[in-house]
Amino acid sequence: MIEIPDLVAGGLAAGTLSALALGGGLLHARRQLSRQRAESDALRRQLDEATRAFTSEIEHLASRRLPAAARALAHPHVVVPGPLAPETTGTPLGRALDGVLQGLRVELAAQHVRVDAAAQAGMRGATREIQAALYRLQDALRGLQQQYDDPELAHTLFQLDHENEQSLRRAQVAAVVCGAWVGLAREESHLVDAVTGGQARLAGYRRVAVHHHLRPGTALVSHAVEPVAIITAELLDNALRHSSPDTEVLVSLEHVHHGVCVTVDDAGVGMTSDERERAQRLVAGREPILLTDLGDPPRMGLAAIGQLTRQFDLSVDVSTISPYGGVRAVLLVAEHLLSRIDPTERPPAASAPRSTRETVSERYAVDTAPPTGPADGRTPQTPVGDPPDAPAHTYGAEPPGNGAPRVPAHAAPGTGVRGVPEHDSAYDSAPDDALDTGGLPRRRRRTPAATGQEPAPRPAAPQAAAPHRAEQAAAALGALQSATAAARAAGGAAHTPNDSDHTDHEGGAAR
Repeated sequence: MIEIPDLVAGGLAAGTLSALALGGGLLHARRQLSRQRAESDALRRQLDEATRAFTSEIEHLASRRLPAAARALAHPHVVVPGPLAPETTGTPLGRALDGVLQGLRVELAAQHVRVDAAAQAGMRGATREIQAALYRLQDALRGLQQQYDDPELAHTLFQLDHENEQSLRRAQVAAVVCGAWVGLAREESHLVDAVTGGQARLAGYRRVAVHHHLRPGTALVSHAVEPVAIITAELLDNALRHSSPDTEVLVSLEHVHHGVCVTVDDAGVGMTSDERERAQRLVAGREPILLTDLGDPPRMGLAAIGQLTRQFDLSVDVSTISPYGGVRAVLLVAEHLLSRIDPTERPPAASAPRSTRETVSERYAVDTAPPTGPADGRTPQTPVGDPPDAPAHTYGAEPPGNGAPRVPAHAAPGTGVRGVPEHDSAYDSAPDDALDTGGLPRRRRRTPAATGQEPAPRPAAPQAAAPHRAEQAAAALGALQSATAAARAAGGAAHTPNDSDHTDHEGGAAR
């Protein structure tokens, strides 16, 4: 039998063991709680740091990255900064922030296009009204030119007509940039007439020298006439604006394998490589054109060229440096846009430069009658070829009469018909029968000589062209009006170039 002291001792031992076990458990729990508190504090600190970092990234996104991304749409050189913490790149946070930037770019671009389209629609409507008003003014000026014969008044009317043409060209270019049609549909025309028509729309047209090396009769199909004239005018305008006033702008018309090239060379300041790259992008017409990308004020010339090259399958290259130090611009007219007009039935404008390529019939034709020879029956020793006064053809040579600054067709001195130059003294100063050509082609007299009268001697050509004076211009304009009235009264017995023959050179080409 167990005694009471033994039970007490056993209970005390059991209690002691239980107390020890409980104390150990409490100590372990306390240590674990302390460790958990430390871990919780560390996690809280990490969360606080992450929150601060996320807040900083959001603030950086809002204050730096989003504005830079918006500016980069209009100015590609602007650099968009990256995340504030580089280690976030590639993480879910970094990808989310990049997604915000991309979404902003897409939406801004869409809004930009919508706003620009609305602006272009407004400009199309405004330019349409302006063009209509300028066309009415042009018709009124043409009517006044036909109605009044006063030389001074006629000279003023022609000046006003030319100023109106320049305003009409600017309105037409703005309309083309905004997606409008060119405004006119023309019949098939000589390509040289389209080029000189574009030249006539500029204030500095006298500085342009056109070298015409095309085969006579080379023409454009009807829907390509006005686009070629507009493109030529804009290329010449850039060349004239960026070159010295005492230099010429050279235009060369040449046949190439795939069609015809119109080459414009200036001796101006040229362009940097970046400017040439941007200009080539504009004239290529592959990218949509936005008004806000054209500067302030907008420069629309190259943009209009890009629109026309895309619409009419033309090609323009401005990436080449001119051998004169400026810019060389080349317009390529493809073969399917070319046509042919019989130059004998529909000759080009009288004010257009002559082609350096004569046709075979013009160069080698001989009268059916046997050639006139000496009385002794010997064959004359005149070589077959060009007349003595005809210059030898060289590449790029200017045909006779094109070396001096060109004047408007209505200001041609010494003639009563608009745009008809004076006869060449080398051929017209003597009767036809007095010219022994030895079987060579003979140039016919344009006006019949009086029977029984000796031809009046022509004054010697001056060594240098006298400066154009207002009195001479007024006299020429008066003669023009008188000749026009006489031609209308005569009923057109003999064909003379009328206003429609050289509208493209004077100002009507801009319509």
